[in-house]
Amino acid sequence: MDASPSSMKLLKFLLLCLLCTMLFYSVMCSSKIHCNEKDMNTLLRFKTGVTDPSGVLSSWFPKLDCCQWTGVKCDNITGRVTHLNLPCHTTQPKVVALDEKDDKSHCLTGEFSLTLLELEFLWYLDFSNNDFKSIQYNSMGSQKCDQLSRGNLPHLCRNSTNLRLLDLSLNYDLLVDNLHWISRLSSLQYLSLEGVHLHKEIDWLQSVTMLPSLIEFHLQRCQLENIYPFLQYANFTSLQALNLSGNDFESELPSWLFNLSCDISYIDLSQNKIHSQLPKTLPNLRRVKFLILSQNYLKGPIPNWLGQLEQLQELDLSDNFFSGPIPASLGNLSSLTDLALDSNELNGNLPDNLGNLFNLETLSILKNSLTGIVSERNLLSFSKLRWFAMSSPGLIFDFDPEWIPPFQLQHLTLGYVRDKLPAWLFTQSSLEYLIIEDSTASFEPLDKFWNFATQLKFFFLVNNTINGDISNVLLSSERVWLVSNNLRGGMPRISPDVVVLTLYNNSLSGSISPLLCDNRIDKSNLVHLDMGYNHLTGELTDCWNDWKSLVHIDLSYNNLTGKIPHSMGSLSNLRFLYLESNKFFGEVSSLNNCKNLWILDLGHNNLSGVIPNWLGQSVRGLKLRSNQFSGNIPTQLCQLGSLMVMDFAGNRLSGPIPNCLHNFTAMLFSNASTLKVGYIVHLPGFPVIMTASITILIKGNELEYFNLMNVIDLSNNILSGSVPLEIYMLTGLQSLNLSHNQLLGTIPQEIGNLEALESIDLSRNQFSGEIPESMAVLHYLSVLNLSFNNFVGKIPTGTQLGSTNLSYIGNPLLCGAPLTKICPQDEKSNNTKHAGEEDDDDKSELYSWFYMGLGIGFAVGFLGVLGAIFFNQRCRHAYFRFLHRMYDFVIQKMNSIY
Repeated sequence: MDASPSSMKLLKFLLLCLLCTMLFYSVMCSSKIHCNEKDMNTLLRFKTGVTDPSGVLSSWFPKLDCCQWTGVKCDNITGRVTHLNLPCHTTQPKVVALDEKDDKSHCLTGEFSLTLLELEFLWYLDFSNNDFKSIQYNSMGSQKCDQLSRGNLPHLCRNSTNLRLLDLSLNYDLLVDNLHWISRLSSLQYLSLEGVHLHKEIDWLQSVTMLPSLIEFHLQRCQLENIYPFLQYANFTSLQALNLSGNDFESELPSWLFNLSCDISYIDLSQNKIHSQLPKTLPNLRRVKFLILSQNYLKGPIPNWLGQLEQLQELDLSDNFFSGPIPASLGNLSSLTDLALDSNELNGNLPDNLGNLFNLETLSILKNSLTGIVSERNLLSFSKLRWFAMSSPGLIFDFDPEWIPPFQLQHLTLGYVRDKLPAWLFTQSSLEYLIIEDSTASFEPLDKFWNFATQLKFFFLVNNTINGDISNVLLSSERVWLVSNNLRGGMPRISPDVVVLTLYNNSLSGSISPLLCDNRIDKSNLVHLDMGYNHLTGELTDCWNDWKSLVHIDLSYNNLTGKIPHSMGSLSNLRFLYLESNKFFGEVSSLNNCKNLWILDLGHNNLSGVIPNWLGQSVRGLKLRSNQFSGNIPTQLCQLGSLMVMDFAGNRLSGPIPNCLHNFTAMLFSNASTLKVGYIVHLPGFPVIMTASITILIKGNELEYFNLMNVIDLSNNILSGSVPLEIYMLTGLQSLNLSHNQLLGTIPQEIGNLEALESIDLSRNQFSGEIPESMAVLHYLSVLNLSFNNFVGKIPTGTQLGSTNLSYIGNPLLCGAPLTKICPQDEKSNNTKHAGEEDDDDKSELYSWFYMGLGIGFAVGFLGVLGAIFFNQRCRHAYFRFLHRMYDFVIQKMNSIY
């Protein structure tokens, strides 16, 4: 059948459309889309403020199309820039110091200019984990937008970009003094400024609530202080995730958090200082799925309304002060997968209906005051359980020895286990992390237990009563932590997988040679070795060459003897070496290649020779007390700018104190006690944080400090000469002990500069002169000893200086409180005062006679007048007539008034 004319027209039209389409695409494919010139200029302006040490932006130059630049992505049709994706990638070494930042020497740094917000089609902006130092506010094109830095947002500056994602997180040195510019980004859905330093006075909440499309909001670890606790409402309309963890909020829970109009699903306020109680009535959080409030100061009972959050998947209330029983209503949370109530003050029994949480994967209720019996009845329904942690002194574990759980755990923590370990423990073939603490349970049969432990990656036994011989035990876990278990016998065997080995405070004996020499490993991974507080004997052996991965060695408080072997000097990675309280002798020159040491503790031995001057600049704690070191204090030590603990007490050092100690720059700051010294071992799964310590004698007590203090102790030596003025420049110094030496000279007024000083002991020297008045301003000073010197004059007034006369005895020319000896000037003043008091007594007696005579004269005159009136008739009549006239006069005046 012939086609109709209309059909032919339609066919021709379709063919024409197809031809045009093919022509369009052939032209588009043959022609290259070029970057928009305006966008290119904006990117080049941004680049001018950026320092680029590794050449990441080397492709950013005008002759190359900006759509081809590194980190830039353009729209395929318009050529407008849509993505800027330039996060910095850093690699973590296996071992890193606690205060050691990621190596960002190759990352972008300098100024981060907000000129990028002029990119009208940009919707993805990620410069996370770089090293920017500041934000440049006033480079945003329009001069009217320059006022953004002062918080004034003209209409022309609003809605100027389509930006949906902004990520500047992990720029730890980036200082941002306001967030008003954020208000301009009306399309923003994801905002992360994690780790950025936001100014304490910033009005951050007002700025972000002006973003109607914001879905995820991350401001964790930003040093924020104001959470607006009394603000009733915050205008979040689309927010689903809020993370404000790790800030400095020290207030009540914010009211606006419980009155949100949006369906928020994720809330994290952990690691703050938030206090008060949770609301008593159900807030507007019915759709929340993750509620994390751990590590705060929350108190009171856990409210029942939590059981009405039907969509809740994770509830973390650990490390607070919640009290009372665990509410039975939590058993209604059928969607719950993670429940953490550790480290509170909860009491009572476990609610039976917690067994209704069929989806539970993590149940952690450590360190409370719970009571009652825990048996298989409590765990029957937890088929998905992977993490189980429970301990309270009042709980009794009573499981059927034939019971086989429906779950296979990866992590198990038990505490205060009596009698026997649960038999079902040995059915957990997937277990990787095992912690047993504070238990009196029998670990018998020990062979079965140690064989079971070989499957573990992390193995912790702390403060138990095992009493077993581990001479033939093989330890193969990555981290072995066997502390205070009264383990006996000689050294165990270890596999190459062991990274952390701690056998601290047990009853191990014999030589360490079997561990180091008989267990030779082709490639050792051992980083941490701690066998302090045992009964080890013999020498240190000379097999350290095979253990060059070691970072931490603690063999303190044993009975080891001999010289420090030369092979120990090959441990170039060593940061912490503790050999305190043994019987080592000889010189320490064998360690002169250990230049990365942070803490060297050789105290309480019989070591001799000169003070080591080969130490590297990273050393922070140097403890050599109670040895036989002699000679001068080497001036090379003054190069140790990081030194915080310098303890050379109880040696035979002589000569002067070097006048360059002011180069200990770490002692210029008074925040030393907030600094922890340690390191992080990055193992598969999660990092292991190891905190180091040092034992310091301060205020008469020798205590273990995990936060280092600024301490100089040169006591009990033969030091001579005067104390250099430079030592009084160490304004962060907290303890200074120069007692029992032969030092002389005076205490200068500059001692008042040591405002952080808590303890000073200058006793038993040859100091002279007066005690300076400036010592009265040392407000933190609690221990002072200036006894047995040659000080003269009056003791300055000040509460911290007058606590006891023992601080000043042995100075015969000192006077004033708290000594009973009165100063001459005070005695003269008292004499003058007494003379003045005698004059006052004379004047007082004269006044007394004067007033007495005045009184007598008045009485005589008054009696004379009365006698004249009553005994003389004429006078009496005249007197009564006078009274009568006065009476009539008064009555007349009263009548005229009324």
